[in-house]
Amino acid sequence: MTKKRKAQAVTLAVLLAALGIALARKSDLSILREARSTEAPTEANAAQDPQDTIYAMMGAARAGDVKAYLACYTGPMEAALRQALAEATEPGFAKYLRDSNATIKGIAVSDLQPIADLEAKVRVEYVYQDRNEAQTMYLEKGPNGWKISRTDADEPVKTPVKYGTPVR
Repeated sequence: MTKKRKAQAVTLAVLLAALGIALARKSDLSILREARSTEAPTEANAAQDPQDTIYAMMGAARAGDVKAYLACYTGPMEAALRQALAEATEPGFAKYLRDSNATIKGIAVSDLQPIADLEAKVRVEYVYQDRNEAQTMYLEKGPNGWKISRTDADEPVKTPVKYGTPVR
């Protein structure tokens, strides 16, 4: 074997070893990620902010994730939602969630207002193309974090400029 062939063989061996190490690391990381995602909720997860619960609820509704959506609620409100789910199919309820949130362009969540040690209220403003609506949500803190326990009715909000109006 010539020196050139030996150098090519060594280079190829080094590259294959580097590729093998990279693939091994990547598979180890994906295994670690899977293990973390299947762990039981920790105290840190349960100590989330009430605003996080609202954003999680909105994300679940937009995705049509019925289980994640219901997990954001507690008390009579959760029971009412579960009853609505029982009267429909899960795919139908998921479609309802996606459709009812499709026209929402964004939300604005106000600062938390504590009511008691384990209860708080938050004003949520929904931004649509042609209007804004606000709703007060009441949340309770339990062993699994903050959950939405009740809401007030939507109220229209006057906006000086509609969403999407071009700036001059």
